[in-house]
Amino acid sequence: QVQLVESGGGLVQAGGSLRLSCAYSERTFNTLIMGWFRQASGKEREFVAAIWWSSTHYTDSVKGRFTISRDNAKNTMYLEMNSLKPEDTAAYYCAARTGLSMSRRSDEYRYWGQGTQVTVSS
Repeated sequence: QVQLVESGGGLVQAGGSLRLSCAYSERTFNTLIMGWFRQASGKEREFVAAIWWSSTHYTDSVKGRFTISRDNAKNTMYLEMNSLKPEDTAAYYCAARTGLSMSRRSDEYRYWGQGTQVTVSS
């Protein structure tokens, strides 16, 4: 089983920044397609961003504000979130999958972290 460990969530004022981390202990992490999803209260699960090697993809609502990255030496994926808005408030989940291309479909990701809450105050 692939275990993903998340951290970095919290309460932040609108316009502020947070960095989420998702760590995996094995080098095989580097072969996985990694992504971030979020689930706001009363809303559907939403794709946020994905990374595979050096290729990245973002949902339109976070482009220019969020940056997904990976530190291969630490087997850790990051989501840098800037200019946060109240509508970014959600539980954020780290996810991973095997495959030949990135996907924005949550049902195509096999491994999931526990989630970390991000709350942005108005």
